Amino acid sequence: MPDDFPFRVFDPADDVLHVERKLPHWSQPGTIAFITFRTWDSMPAAVVQRWVQERSDWLHQHGIDSESANWRQQLEQLASSLRQEFHRRFSQRWHEELDACHGTCVLRQSQLSQIVANSLEHFDGDRYVLTDLVVMPNHVHVLAAFPNADALLTQCESWKHYTATQINRQLARKGRFWQQDGFDHLVRSVEKFEYLRLYIARNPTKANLGPGEFIHKSKVL
Repeated sequence: MPDDFPFRVFDPADDVLHVERKLPHWSQPGTIAFITFRTWDSMPAAVVQRWVQERSDWLHQHGIDSESANWRQQLEQLASSLRQEFHRRFSQRWHEELDACHGTCVLRQSQLSQIVANSLEHFDGDRYVLTDLVVMPNHVHVLAAFPNADALLTQCESWKHYTATQINRQLARKGRFWQQDGFDHLVRSVEKFEYLRLYIARNPTKANLGPGEFIHKSKVL
């Protein structure tokens, strides 16, 4: 990792790379990102359908067509109080559903969760700077910064491909392990960074996990 690697929070005056996949992704050189990816069976179809419908209804009530390509930009035009309500009702609830530990939750097995943790840490200080991680039974949260604008997506794909191959081999099975698209956003303030570090640390307790059912690591900065 170069000595001048610009580890930082989001700078609105600097260039941002925007990639549109199933979910939108933004990245900026050196900016810390909060990354979540989850197992293929982590969210039952009925839960997802209900969540999507309720989100669509909420957006419609506030004059936004959820089928519109730019509905997220329209959401940003709403009053701050409404955006906060949207976040509370849908973003937080999504994470609460993850913490309910739906699915087979094979990452509850320490030998499998260690594969993920080892992969996340393997290129720390070389390809990226990793500050915090938690491997939960059916999902993973990471705080990391990347030196190049497109490195975030490339590295996430590498993590998922490698760990899926290794875990499927351990389980003597084939097929998809992770959901295709993950969730990430750029951290916009030091206060938000500290909040997310605490969120990651408390995630196992919130999900009522016991020793050996998760892996949490955090650097002293």
